[in-house]
Amino acid sequence: MKGLNLIKIAWKALQRNRLRAFLTMLGIIIGVASVIAMLAIGQGSKDSIQQQISAMGSNMLFVMPEDKQSSGVQMGRSSVQTLTMTDVNTLKEQAKLLSHVSPEVSGSGQAILGSENWPTSIKGVSPDYLPIRKLEVKDGIMFTEEDVKSSAKVAVIGQTIVENLFSSGEDPIGKTIRFNSIPFKVVGVLKEKGENTFGQDQDDILLSPYTTVQKRILATTYVNAIYASAKSEEVASQATEEMTTIIRASHKLQSAAEDDFAVRSQDELISTMSSTSEMLTVLLAAVAGISLLVGGIGIMNIMYVSVTERTREIGLRMAVGGQGSDILMQFLIEAILISITGGLLGVAIGLGSTLGISLYLGWPTTITPESVYLSFAVCAITGIFFGWYPARKAAALDPIVALRFE
Repeated sequence: MKGLNLIKIAWKALQRNRLRAFLTMLGIIIGVASVIAMLAIGQGSKDSIQQQISAMGSNMLFVMPEDKQSSGVQMGRSSVQTLTMTDVNTLKEQAKLLSHVSPEVSGSGQAILGSENWPTSIKGVSPDYLPIRKLEVKDGIMFTEEDVKSSAKVAVIGQTIVENLFSSGEDPIGKTIRFNSIPFKVVGVLKEKGENTFGQDQDDILLSPYTTVQKRILATTYVNAIYASAKSEEVASQATEEMTTIIRASHKLQSAAEDDFAVRSQDELISTMSSTSEMLTVLLAAVAGISLLVGGIGIMNIMYVSVTERTREIGLRMAVGGQGSDILMQFLIEAILISITGGLLGVAIGLGSTLGISLYLGWPTTITPESVYLSFAVCAITGIFFGWYPARKAAALDPIVALRFE
């Protein structure tokens, strides 16, 4: 029998039991749609994480004091005093691969205006902090180096603070707010950035000269962190090594001594988050793939039923000259048709559900051609794998026994 005739016979056999065929396809449909949707969500999350981290400053490098143990007690990074302005100035003078360097000191408290107040944190930085963190001033200006030198009580605030302190809609520029008991004149308002990858509000921010925060709020001389930006993404890894070398020399550390600081880059953060996202994507795809396995078992089950129901038909075909290979191909083609048809419907539903998730839930999704090809290939293989044994059983029937079957 020719292949085209076998396909026609298999298709007619499926049409005789449309509801049963559809129910058999359902496992494949759900499996393929789930795999496509889960992979799209996973890839979309990965892309979103990379974009948001890059938006924080793709060339950004930062130095944190190393968390050491003192008398067996673990110390928080904010308590470690290994970074000073000497390190910042040394980096500015000696680093060849850095375009901007800024210290950061921070404290938490209440921002107050009249009867309004908002719990927030204040960051003491230099003007270079804005290009490093990809922040922009929407209204007003950024404070200057002169403000830093004079420890001026000026501040640049984010949109969240504006909304909570200036709820009546008045212009915050030139107004005086208090952080705890210290008055600050608002000289600028930052452009809105929204939440970052970790769910933190990037607009809940109050920037002031680091000298002001050190002297008037924290009463410290050390810095909590040093932020810098490499001249380009290509030299970020070399810039990390350069910063490490310079700070080790500034701290007069011997060659065998451990670093009392840690230099980190956005690439490391992106790599860590991406690997985590990829692992979750694989897990989601594996869970969704179980539906394909269940669907394959459903195909095998229904093909066994079909072979049993059509035993006399098989015997008749063999009696009039049909070969065992023809019978095998007929039932195998039926299984493949069920699988592929279910796969096509699953791809359509998967693409539609992914679009719906993106539109109505607002989740980031990215559909890759590879996920569609993989899902479709797996469902085709599933049809062949689970349809082979029932088809072989049908081909192995004795025609005399089959004709006598009741």
